[in-house]
Amino acid sequence: MKTKLACFLLSLGLLGGCAMVGPDYRAPVANSPADWFQLGAAAEVVRADPAGDLGRWWQTLNDPLLSALVEQALRSSPDMRSAQARLRESRARRTIAAAGLYPELNASADARRSKSSEETGGGTARNSFSAGFDASWEADMFGGTRRGIEAADADLQASEAGLHGTAVTLAAEVALNYIELRAYQARLGIARANLASQAETLQLTSWRAQAGLVGSQDVEQARANYEQTRAQLPSLQRSYAEAAHRLAILLGEAPGSLHARMAAEADLPGMPASVAIGIPADTLRQRPDVRAAERRLAAETARVGAAEAARYPGFRLSGSIGLEALTFGALGSGGAGAYSLLAGISGPLFNAGRLRAQAEIQDAVREQALISYEQAVLAALGDVENALVALARSREREQALAIAAESARSAALLARNQYSAGLIDFQSVLDTERSVLSIEDSLASTRADGISALIRLYKALGGGWSPSENETQRTGGSPMPPSTSKDAT
Repeated sequence: MKTKLACFLLSLGLLGGCAMVGPDYRAPVANSPADWFQLGAAAEVVRADPAGDLGRWWQTLNDPLLSALVEQALRSSPDMRSAQARLRESRARRTIAAAGLYPELNASADARRSKSSEETGGGTARNSFSAGFDASWEADMFGGTRRGIEAADADLQASEAGLHGTAVTLAAEVALNYIELRAYQARLGIARANLASQAETLQLTSWRAQAGLVGSQDVEQARANYEQTRAQLPSLQRSYAEAAHRLAILLGEAPGSLHARMAAEADLPGMPASVAIGIPADTLRQRPDVRAAERRLAAETARVGAAEAARYPGFRLSGSIGLEALTFGALGSGGAGAYSLLAGISGPLFNAGRLRAQAEIQDAVREQALISYEQAVLAALGDVENALVALARSREREQALAIAAESARSAALLARNQYSAGLIDFQSVLDTERSVLSIEDSLASTRADGISALIRLYKALGGGWSPSENETQRTGGSPMPPSTSKDAT
């Protein structure tokens, strides 16, 4: 009898390890172009070489404060802590899914005293004691549990990619806000320098008016120009403060906490001599959002199999072994042993198509995940192309504005000298001063736009995390498979 029971249990275990219904996952092949369309336009600062490790791209900007802020954000930002919590949740859910493959064992012990009715049982009082173990196990005959583990594995890997994606986005947002803040500082400096120059012009017109060389109209025009420039300062100061507040929040600090660290004015970070980017396929492997979308597709594909397995019969074993006696001391006697064993099978006979519809629903969810993956691929390619063209055009605009600013400053100096000599009217002076302020302000904004475009290019390439440093940080895990591999089951 024991031999037959052991053979029965063994056969159930072997059957549970063989059959798996539902589709086996194969990662889709991304249709990426051979090269970037806008690469030629940005050839001045971009070269088509392997991108290498983009994990610390902000260090190429050679700004120690920016590097320190990004590193601080990656350590303590609320966004990073939230992503880490989601990763812990996914790990725990994977453990729960894997527990379904193993028997469930419980221990119990109880003591009871009962007294029967005198009318029906003679009013006898009795004690009973028991202690033992209960076990149950459901054979995974058609792979429903294993498909659930497969889905949990993919969800865990998607959460890891989500953590990496948060790091990519956070590093870029910190850098972009830092550049914006430095740009406002530069624009404030330009406005103040022009304000000082216009104050000298106002003083010059006042002297000439007092000498009777010009009328009061020149003085009032000079004053209007001066006050108009002064009116720009509060707006720039407000924007500067808002940028500083946004940056502090990204770091997980209270707004205003960065004002002391950012008080000293500094130039915008320098542009690297060149940026090496790989082919589009390299970017798709590096982008965490594409990796996360592919892993979500794998999870939803596995859940199709779990939904299909629910339509098949289930096999369950349960049993108990323990001791029972009327006195506590008798629990140790040889005759106190007791056991029970139950094997059962159950399967759906009629449910009005509910289980079939659930499988169809899951297959539709899988198709949506596939479409989301395709959209993520297209969005990743578009991000890089947009960043390349923005980088190229901002460089052209910066070069033109630099020449224009130099000419405008020379024209303003000549106009002031000619006005002092009485050779031209004051309107020419006003026009040149306004031109200097406008062009210098545009030049500062364009320089910031160029660096911002470079940061967006690094973000579009998936920079901000390193596979060599982050892939093996999972508990009991191994590096995430590339997007072209077959899912292990």
